[in-house]
Formats: sequence, structure tokens, C-alpha cells
Amino acid sequence: MLSVKENLIVDFSADLLKKFAEVVSRYPEGKQKSALLPLLHLVQEEYGWLSVDAMDKVALFLNIQPIEVYEVATFYTMFLLQPQGKYLLEICRTGPCCLVGAERIMQHIENKLGVKEGEVTPDGLFSWRGVECLAACGFGPVLQIGPAYTFYENLTEESVDKLINELKEKAKTEA
Repeated sequence: MLSVKENLIVDFSADLLKKFAEVVSRYPEGKQKSALLPLLHLVQEEYGWLSVDAMDKVALFLNIQPIEVYEVATFYTMFLLQPQGKYLLEICRTGPCCLVGAERIMQHIENKLGVKEGEVTPDGLFSWRGVECLAACGFGPVLQIGPAYTFYENLTEESVDKLINELKEKAKTEA
């Protein structure tokens, strides 16, 4: 089910529309729907998440029904349907990582950041969520930070604290 907690009205820039056209040109005539995944990635890169309005405009651009875009956006976990923090911590929650402490790490992150899964910290820097296998079973618990998908393995509460502090410092220098 499509679940968007807030909407964002968007107006795609000429530059973004130019990128759309370039991507669509890679596909045979009549097969422009094949460009849907890369277009959604471009929109998310531009806005940080996919609002209903943005998805509707992608559907219009591709001349497909909005539901076709929603189906794809809700299927793939890399598409975000609500605003996230600048740093989205994604913690593997599958069996192998849980056996070595992933649930403890998730609880620690919740306590450290003061927000529940899917929420954004008041400063807008962090959000977190449990995700399915990150393909590092021998190095768990593991997390990744999108959108660059940087991996951190063999997590401990101390290494998570260090990571969060480093990200806070990085955000200050980028401001």
C-alpha cells in the first residue's frame, strides 16, 4: 500500500527533464516505461524522497498510469516515500545479523538518536530503519548509509556512537 506521510509539490527543473529525456532515449520507441527505475532514482536524488506529486509527474512524463509508478516505488526499498534525515542509517535485521546483535544495535540507535524507526531527528540529520539482508552476513551486525551506501561492519555500541559523532561533525563542516 502506498504510504506517504506528507506530500511535496514539485516542479521538475529543465535540467532534470533533460536528464529524463536522455534516459528515455536509451530505450526503444514504445518502451519508455523501461526508464521508470532510473527516473525515480533521479527524482529521489534531486528531492531526497518520492512524493505522490513527483511520482504522478514521472507517470505523466512516461505516459503511464500513476499506479504503475506507485507499484514500483513501493516494491523497492531503496525508494523513500517520506522525508528522511540527511543520513539514513539502514541496519540489517535478518537472522545472521540478529544472531550477533543487530536488534541490540537498533535499540541503541533509537536511544542514542531519540527517534523511533522511520522518524527524523529534530535537527534533520538522522533517521534509521531496519532493512533486509545487506549481503555481509559474516561481518554483522552491519549497517549502510544511503544514498552513497557506505557499509559499516562488526558494529558495537561504541562504533555506532563514533559513527554518529563523525557524521555530526561532517554535517557541521558541510553547513
